[in-house]
Amino acid sequence: LFRSEDLYSRLCADRDAESYDVGTQTAMMRRFIDGAEHIYLACGATDFRKQIPGLSTLVRSRCHLDPFQGSNVFIFCNKKRDALKVLRYDRNGFVLASKKLMEDMRFQWPKTEEEAKEITPRQVDWLLMGISIEQKKVFRDVRIQAESSRY
Repeated sequence: LFRSEDLYSRLCADRDAESYDVGTQTAMMRRFIDGAEHIYLACGATDFRKQIPGLSTLVRSRCHLDPFQGSNVFIFCNKKRDALKVLRYDRNGFVLASKKLMEDMRFQWPKTEEEAKEITPRQVDWLLMGISIEQKKVFRDVRIQAESSRY
């Protein structure tokens, strides 16, 4: 581990880099998401005064999902769209991570007021890069069974 000042200076240096490497730029937040079977966005703005008890209650009441399911990850965004919180249950307790953007930066958060929206790991990367998760020109993943393939 390294001191928090070193981490801060590394993050600021990365912010100014000309090339954007998705692997390193989103790695810290992705550690909380890796291995998840389902990733859910809690659409709409979330009151960021809420911590683990409030967010887990929100998952049950507004999203109608089980926050204690370790294979589920829940992502929340504040009203200003400049901060995210990621909630996940890990065997014997919750893990809560947060990300706050620098000045004048905003996440491209869905404008719909759905209860919860399931997204893919690729869409999480887009979200963390400031790109809309609704990319119309991106090829979707196709899963083909060898038996049903013509190739």
